[in-house]
Amino acid sequence: MTIALRYAARSDVGLVRSNNQDSGYAGSHLLMVADGMGGHAGGDVASSIAVGRLAQLDTDTPASDLVASLEETILEANQLILRRAREEPQLAGMGTTVTALLRAEGRFALAHIGDSRAYLLRDDETVQVTKDHTFVQRLMDEGRLTSEEAERHPQRSVLMRVLGDVDADPELDLSMRSARVGDRWMLCSDGLSGLVSLETIHATMDGVEDPDECAEALIQLALKGGGPDNITCIIADVVDLDDLPRSAESPSTSPLIVGSAARTRNQPTSASGPAARAAALTRVESPEPPYSDEDFEEEPPRRGPWPALVTLVLVVAVLAGALWAGYTWSQKQYYVGTDGDSVVIYRGISQDLGPVSLSDPVEVTDVPVDSLPSITQQQVTSTIPADDLADAQEIVDRLESQTATTLPTTPTEGPTPPADDASSTSPSSTADEGD
Repeated sequence: MTIALRYAARSDVGLVRSNNQDSGYAGSHLLMVADGMGGHAGGDVASSIAVGRLAQLDTDTPASDLVASLEETILEANQLILRRAREEPQLAGMGTTVTALLRAEGRFALAHIGDSRAYLLRDDETVQVTKDHTFVQRLMDEGRLTSEEAERHPQRSVLMRVLGDVDADPELDLSMRSARVGDRWMLCSDGLSGLVSLETIHATMDGVEDPDECAEALIQLALKGGGPDNITCIIADVVDLDDLPRSAESPSTSPLIVGSAARTRNQPTSASGPAARAAALTRVESPEPPYSDEDFEEEPPRRGPWPALVTLVLVVAVLAGALWAGYTWSQKQYYVGTDGDSVVIYRGISQDLGPVSLSDPVEVTDVPVDSLPSITQQQVTSTIPADDLADAQEIVDRLESQTATTLPTTPTEGPTPPADDASSTSPSSTADEGD
């Protein structure tokens, strides 16, 4: 028996939010969802950092090291988020949830913190495997709140555990689980689970065979429910390569990156129909109330053209001064990008003003872009801001250190040991297991 995953990933900005702070990753060995928090300038950064660090695990890992490797890498991602928040004060308070599955042979390591979720469809039954780390969930555990009351509670989104720039150290739920052929896993942000019931999730996971179509169907259900939050969904089927028909294609091993960590992070919502039209209407400012007779005044005396001309000259002068000041400021900025082949340090900003480029290459490095991990290649292509030239050179040094040590290797499948019952490796994960 040769175990593999057939997977799909989808993310949508939703009908209310202006940017996508979710990030998702699906690969042959790693599945994860990260839901960022911290406002427009922070949540997307935190979730992208988490995906960028954990993506390096998407390779063969000894089954005996699964849980330890996953825990260590998530804690490293937490340190990266903390350092970024300290270096950039505008990112203070940013954080992210993480729900991740790391596979080796016939086993999964599951790590969870926050209110993103993992669901498992097995033997025609879908169960929620993880438990939300929220204030409302704590009240439910203490018997002070029913599930019906929790759905309407004003503090249902208050997180008790999260990665990032918060006071408490991260406390992860960790467990080891079997990867059984025929299982279907679904990881999602609360933008989906908060709107779509468990019964509907089960009906969709059980009724839509293709993982890609299933993920899209679940996204659309959340959008039809109003889509007030970003929505991310990962679907993965556990398959036996030896049992696949000869005519069937083997599952792809190319990683899928969605949400704020992807190049398509600014993609608009895929919603259509009444829900999308209703959301568009809510974004339009309400018109002024009808005028009454008292609102009308006599037409004021006509004036000559000179006041208007003087005003126009002043406006042009102010705009010219602002443009010059903006250009001067831009030439004091630095960022790390690429010329298509190599990593390059630029001075300026990665934008053009008509035919005028606002950046110039300062240093073309010896680091080939295609030697970097795929997630790092995307970050370099999207450009990495730096405080100054020295900071940019430090970023290049960190990128160069990844070229030889973090390149994902081509996954290989080995024989799967007999499936064991799920066993928790953390006291906090006891209530989370769904095997």
